[in-house]
Amino acid sequence: MKIAFFDAKEYEIAAFERHKREDIEFKFFETKLSEDTVSLAKGFDGVCVFVNDTVNAAVIDGLKENGVRIVALRCAGYNNVDVRHCFGKLHVVRVPAYSPYAVAEHAMALLLTSVRRIHKAYNRTREFNFSLSGLTGFDLHGKTVGVVGTGKIGRIFIDICKGFGMHVVAYDKFPDEESGIEYVSLDELFSRSDVISLHCPLTEETYHLIGKETLSKLKKGVIVLNTSRGALIDAEALLEGIKRRIVGAALLDVYEEESDLFFRDFSGHIVEDDVLARLISMPNVIVTSHQAFLTEEALDGIAETTVQNLIAFRNGDVMENELCYRCGSIEDCKKARKTRCF
Repeated sequence: MKIAFFDAKEYEIAAFERHKREDIEFKFFETKLSEDTVSLAKGFDGVCVFVNDTVNAAVIDGLKENGVRIVALRCAGYNNVDVRHCFGKLHVVRVPAYSPYAVAEHAMALLLTSVRRIHKAYNRTREFNFSLSGLTGFDLHGKTVGVVGTGKIGRIFIDICKGFGMHVVAYDKFPDEESGIEYVSLDELFSRSDVISLHCPLTEETYHLIGKETLSKLKKGVIVLNTSRGALIDAEALLEGIKRRIVGAALLDVYEEESDLFFRDFSGHIVEDDVLARLISMPNVIVTSHQAFLTEEALDGIAETTVQNLIAFRNGDVMENELCYRCGSIEDCKKARKTRCF
């Protein structure tokens, strides 16, 4: 099989080289997949894409015309793929889990960095400023953290928070009543939480989960933490919440307009995204560039699962990680399916 690998980064290439097979050949392209670059996939059996590649209807039709038969996502999220339009044209597989500890631990790293002012202390001491003025933090012990989404990452984050002595409340559309987790409504979670951490997928229901209407429900001074999908938060509303002192801190590994910015070096350029520029300028905002997943263990897991997905496709096997719309619902279909999507 020949696979066109889009938006390739050095660290990804190294991981996939470690898991390469003689019967699967990857061609690495630095450019993202889009309507302008879809022609690069001509002659390939499949494409391997990441969260910021565009796989809309036009791209899907272009891939089909170019002979592509499978889209292999090297990530868990698939909101950038029109899976419904893929039905009957292209098979879509993903990596549903890759070192969930990586993302959960990064979320806690952001939280600790903020509440103990580590980033500010680091910058000071590099200039030999050893003053403690303005570095007063607070204990996490005894604080309430609201976790939205209790999948693998959310549960690991909950365990970490419990290790710090935090009280945990959670919301999930499909709560696990036998988990011992205290589930509450979203409104109650918003009103009670000192920290809100988002670990849910991006869907029509969760789009702008934290937005203008949400601000009035939040506990004053709440810390908002997002290591999931950028569009879970309305960035302009978040900025307004910070200015009104409702949001005490924002810790973001993702941003809703990140696709043209993240994973690239703009240090020598003027960034035209005014909202992001204003957020980064705030002293109580920390932004990392979608790096929560970035550990050696996670990269190896992504590469291994992606290769296994491609092998299953080539061999004609049922693909455990296939996404489809055969019965109208991606996840429910997967649970009931005993054959390939089509």
